[in-house]
Amino acid sequence: MKFIAIVGTNASFSYNRKLLWYMKKHFKNQAQIDVVEITDVPLFSEDTKVFPQSVKKIALAIKDADGVIFSTPEYDHAITAALKSLVEWLSWGKNQPLNNRPVMIVGASLGNMGTVFAQENLRQILSSPGLDAFVLPSNQFLLGRATEAFDHQDNLIDEHTISWLEHCFSNFMLYSKTIKPMRLEIQDEKEFEKKSKAKEEKQAAADDEDWWIEDTSLGFPLLSDADTGATENEEVNEPEISAYTQFLEEDLWPDDIMDSKGTFENE
Repeated sequence: MKFIAIVGTNASFSYNRKLLWYMKKHFKNQAQIDVVEITDVPLFSEDTKVFPQSVKKIALAIKDADGVIFSTPEYDHAITAALKSLVEWLSWGKNQPLNNRPVMIVGASLGNMGTVFAQENLRQILSSPGLDAFVLPSNQFLLGRATEAFDHQDNLIDEHTISWLEHCFSNFMLYSKTIKPMRLEIQDEKEFEKKSKAKEEKQAAADDEDWWIEDTSLGFPLLSDADTGATENEEVNEPEISAYTQFLEEDLWPDDIMDSKGTFENE
């Protein structure tokens, strides 16, 4: 499987970057993990007329992957402004690559609690409309005291920590594989709905053009066009005779009312 691992900060040095590179090396026999930086991602603004090229590259990478791994620091009990801007870019417009995409969240911090508040913050954001990511439930990997967690080769030291990371990643792979058929089904349904909508709009446009042909009869019988260019074999439909005309032709008016057909005595 292929995963995109996003470093959740634009800082030049980050233990979250170390964590993702460790995961890339440690799980190389199980999955392909590509580490992605967000240092070139600009602050989100709806006034931007051109979609940033750096964000476009990340979006394309996400669409090509089986899932996304976010490693987030914790700033003031929340994710970084840089990561928030990236997520806002990815939720803006028609292309929303995180939609129905499996996501795993990890994090490293200097404190004892890891990045528990930042991870909850990111979970809440990823469940919002326009994102709707499939975030791996539970399986929180919270790396505390990050300054003591790595050796000089940037490998994790504590065996219990490594074991828990392996457990979480194994569940993420299983989670991604399990929901993949459902994701493909959703994509097929969306594609079908898109085509159906286009077909309905086309039919509606055609109906708008033809309404005057179909409705000009106003409920009256239509006269044949045999005398104005119809084929010789066409059956001619004679117009219906009104009751008033029949009444006159059958001479049903009494003599004391009319002295001749259609003419009153005192007229």
